[in-house]
Amino acid sequence: MTQWTDRRIPLPSLLARSRDRWPGLGASLLGGALAAVAGLGAFALLAIGLWISAPYPDDGPDGALRVAAASWLLAHGVVLFRTETLSGVPAPVGITPLLAAVVPVWLLYRAAREATEGEATEGLETMKGMEGPEVTGGAEPVALGPAWCGVAAGYVGVGLAAALYASAGTLRPSWTWTLVCLPLVTVVSAGVGVWRAYERPSGALRVLNRDEQELLSNAGRGALAGTAVLVGGGALLVGLSLVRHGEVVRESFLQVTQGWAGRGAVLLLAVALVPNAAVWAVAYALGPGFLLGAGHGMGPWSPGTAPSLMPPFPLLAAVPGSGGGGGLLGWAVGVVPVAAGLVVGWFMARCARAERGRGAVWSAGRTVTGVLGAAVMCGLLLGGLAEVSGGPLGVAALARFGPVGWRVGGAAAGWVAGVGVPVAVVVRWWSLRQLEARRVEVPGMEAREAEERRVEVPVASAVTPVPATAASEPVGARADGAWEDQDLFPYEVLAADVDPFLPDGPDGPDRPGGPHRPDPTPTPPEES
Repeated sequence: MTQWTDRRIPLPSLLARSRDRWPGLGASLLGGALAAVAGLGAFALLAIGLWISAPYPDDGPDGALRVAAASWLLAHGVVLFRTETLSGVPAPVGITPLLAAVVPVWLLYRAAREATEGEATEGLETMKGMEGPEVTGGAEPVALGPAWCGVAAGYVGVGLAAALYASAGTLRPSWTWTLVCLPLVTVVSAGVGVWRAYERPSGALRVLNRDEQELLSNAGRGALAGTAVLVGGGALLVGLSLVRHGEVVRESFLQVTQGWAGRGAVLLLAVALVPNAAVWAVAYALGPGFLLGAGHGMGPWSPGTAPSLMPPFPLLAAVPGSGGGGGLLGWAVGVVPVAAGLVVGWFMARCARAERGRGAVWSAGRTVTGVLGAAVMCGLLLGGLAEVSGGPLGVAALARFGPVGWRVGGAAAGWVAGVGVPVAVVVRWWSLRQLEARRVEVPGMEAREAEERRVEVPVASAVTPVPATAASEPVGARADGAWEDQDLFPYEVLAADVDPFLPDGPDGPDRPGGPHRPDPTPTPPEES
């Protein structure tokens, strides 16, 4: 026992060895913890402000801070349980305000980028313009593993402490959802930050050739463009519906609570839920619609109407009736998915022309494949947004609110593919027609385009070694003193730091590689 105790490695040595093996791990842990604390601080500041402005606060500042911690966890997708209900049974609250979720996601993204680039910046600046063993003396970039794992571990550690603190309040987080959603959001957001810091390494795409990588990249950008059009169109639909149901929305806003402090809190919550409402409107425009409680589906072709026991809230008061309504709102509902398909088809056709050069266009099959890939990606993105935008607001009839993810994703992929494929094919055909017309109008255009795409052979480097026989006499000189027109020029064979056009002087011919520009006129021999 004494020998084993004597041979144990002391704790400082273990820490030093871990620090050498995982450089930057400590800074990454600190960065993740600070990101979590910053997010909690933002929610706590808002909760304390509302508590101070409330005329009859039920709890003290400790209760407000517990509500802030629970709201911060709700922004990560964690389901909360309200303990103060009329029936005494805890009621779940699972609708995540998407606008509030931007705060922790952005903080995690920035923490991961800074943890990766913190020591990398100094190291890269040291390496610029340096060669040889001096480069090893600069700081090295933080590896992907320590930066990613450190930020995630620090953030999740603070998050678990916040969940433990909020468990004693009126809004108690579900530990099952906490252990699933909190690490998932942390790992994904920090991973995106590290990925961007390393300039989007494409190691996972090395199994694909260059054309396949190009097609996949363009399809991803097209999917992002289509998703942006759909979400933007949904936000427009929400605005039109609020204007159309303005009187009902105003009455609902006044009935929710009394006093300017309570109405301010309701207004802030409504603003945080505007992105959710935009996704619900997209689901409505695509066809599947959304649920307003168990058994109450709302869609453009569904015969159902809004339930009478729906909670009074301004955004819920703007839900359209059965059949999608008429007028401007009815036309806007049909325009949104069509506009998304048009944008994706046009985008893919333009990318096909831009990526292949001035005189080449993708084939029809390749263009259709790109549009179909963009449609699938768009469906996955919008289906995920639809799934996280809804959730429960209670039990029984309030157990489900919002759209169903797989239905919305399938509808989005179908709309984008159905509209985008014909648009992409037509735009490709029109591009080929314009290209042929230009070739007929401009003679010799094909030869010039081939010349532009030709890969030129680089000239010799300025540091090309000079043969011993050529270094003893000026370039291009012959034995009779005349000069011949050769392809070699002085800057191709002289050292990089030598100026061959300096005149003769004390520092001219004596420099290393000292030949100067000779006089092209030969000097006649002197007469004896």
